[in-house]
Amino acid sequence: MIFKRMLGALGVGGPSVDTILATPRVRPGGPLRGEVRIKGGDFDTDIQYVALGLVTRVESEYGEGEHVGLMEFLRAEVSGSFRLRAGEDRVIPFELPVPWEAPVTEIHGQRLHGMAMGVRTEVAVAGAVDKGDMDPVEIEPLPSQEAVLRAFAQLGFQFKSADLEQGHIYGADQRLPFYQEIEFYPPPAYSGLVNEVELTFVSGPGGMDVVLEADRRGGFHGSGDDSYGRWRVGHDEALHRDWAAEINGWLAALSQHGHGGAHGHGGHHDPYAHGGAHGHAGHGYGGHHDPYAHGGHHDHHGHRSGPGFGAVAAAGAAGLVGGFVAAEIVDEIGDAFEGDDDDSDFGGGDWGDD
Repeated sequence: MIFKRMLGALGVGGPSVDTILATPRVRPGGPLRGEVRIKGGDFDTDIQYVALGLVTRVESEYGEGEHVGLMEFLRAEVSGSFRLRAGEDRVIPFELPVPWEAPVTEIHGQRLHGMAMGVRTEVAVAGAVDKGDMDPVEIEPLPSQEAVLRAFAQLGFQFKSADLEQGHIYGADQRLPFYQEIEFYPPPAYSGLVNEVELTFVSGPGGMDVVLEADRRGGFHGSGDDSYGRWRVGHDEALHRDWAAEINGWLAALSQHGHGGAHGHGGHHDPYAHGGAHGHAGHGYGGHHDPYAHGGHHDHHGHRSGPGFGAVAAAGAAGLVGGFVAAEIVDEIGDAFEGDDDDSDFGGGDWGDD
């Protein structure tokens, strides 16, 4: 994908920039590759730096209100200073590591309603910073994440929407200042028990936390509060676990006991209760203990072999895609961000056309 523009900081006759993404679809932890092509204008130009950033839309709660804005969650300078001669062609290749916690935006070609993400190219010229248009990037699920998502489709859940919430999940080795909530309508068997179920992944190199939240209906077995389930698994283990049975058992426990504690994966404890702004200074990608380094959760079954992603995906691809057809698919990333305030605390910039 390409976007081409003139650098607004210099106006007519200044350099132009093309950003080409060789990998417009990536997975968490994978490389985002491409190149920035800068074309010299009518005069020599001193470029101070060229930087790239991954930007997405995040919801934040302030008091009784809610704010939606753009947040840059990955940033890297791909070039230092240089002099761009008039008419010169300069190519800057790049490869950026996508954070393991990057939210899923697309599953088997179907974009999740409510999600949008882009890469922004920033060029500093003559003391001015030009934050240009952004080109869409899609994040596909890891095989371990897809195993969980497939189970929701197998159980008859229907995808509702997805969003990003600023905050921190208590007890998780979370690096980013937000987490994703993927929301589902329940199947008929549980429609009288829960209004919806929200799924959150917190992934790392060795594994992931899977957090479920059930928005419970009021009634004989409950007062309408929320219940939670939580699993910590390695990526290989996740491929072999029967997630449909895990999720179904958790919901059955809610029906029988009014909470999910029967499986030892949660209950009423709110993993989001200690969220908010703490622990969000900077990106905090380094220096953390990997909770999955020694096999993850004690409930592991020790399986470390089996079919690769192709076999796992093929087994349930049809059902998975069918379960994720949203009421509205966002065709253009600009439409997804329509109405956002470019001058918000989350950063500026306009979303470019494909």
